[in-house]
Parts: sequence; C-alpha cells; structure tokens
Amino acid sequence: MVFEELIRNRFSVRSFKSDFIPDELKRVIVEAGIMAPTAKNNQPEIIYIVESEEGLNLIDSVTPCRYNAPVCMIVCCDTNKVFKNEEFSTTQIDASIVATHMMLEATNLGIDSCFTLSFDPKEVKKKFEMEDNLVPVCIIDFGYRTDNCKPSPMHESRKTYFETARMM
Repeated sequence: MVFEELIRNRFSVRSFKSDFIPDELKRVIVEAGIMAPTAKNNQPEIIYIVESEEGLNLIDSVTPCRYNAPVCMIVCCDTNKVFKNEEFSTTQIDASIVATHMMLEATNLGIDSCFTLSFDPKEVKKKFEMEDNLVPVCIIDFGYRTDNCKPSPMHESRKTYFETARMM
C-alpha cells in the first residue's frame, strides 16, 4: 500500500470479527515495532501478545476497549533500558513510536487496530505478572473489522496545514 493512502485510510476500529490472525502476520507486526526508532537506540520495548482465551479475559478485566479483537498487544517499556535523567524519561515516547509502527504495518497487511490507554497500568502489571521494571504504556487491539464498522464521526475532522505549521 502506498504510504499516503495507508495513513489516510487507517482508523481506530471498535468492532472486530473473531477471525484468526496468522502467526506470521503477528510476527511482521511486532518486527515493525522492533524497527521503530527509540532514544539512543536503547530498544526498551517488550511486547506481550495476548490471544488465548485466558489472556483475553484478563484484557477484558482491565479495559472495556477490546471490542472483540482476537489479538491484543501490550506495549511495555523496560525502565532499565529507557533513556532517562533526573527530569525526563522516554518511556511513553519510545513505546508510542513502537506502537505507531506496529499499527501502520498492520494496516499495510490489511489488519485493523485500535490503540488504547484506557486501563490502569498497575492492574495490568499485576494481572499479567510483569516484572517490576516493565511499564505497560498502551494496549493495541488487532483484528479484522466487522462489515458495518466505520470510522468515528471525528475521523475526518483535521486541522489544516496552515492551522498546524508555524513558519519561522
């Protein structure tokens, strides 16, 4: 898919079919995240691929935003590997860049997604028995949208170039 077409057509899907996603495509999606730039190339990302009934039930217990997706990926950062100083950490930034690469690759493969922050990170860590040094930053739903699924009404509402860009 041409990149311009890809970024214009992708939207957050909130109604998924239960159709299986082949393992090879999940791998391609994760590898796109691995290719994402991170601060100092520290590569702090750890990605939980959740697709078992038990795992999806855990996802449902921590967020109302699974929308029947057959696969969820929890994008985490290892706080021992992120760039940080006394005032700043790249935890959220690195994980968000990784997540964006993954969602764009999924779209390229014909797989839909939805990024969510609607969860309690402490609860996710507890339910998924994550190490202390991991921070769950986002959960991404992956799957194939239902036939009647449409973008949210606000999807087409975008600021113009002149509202966004500041010339210096």
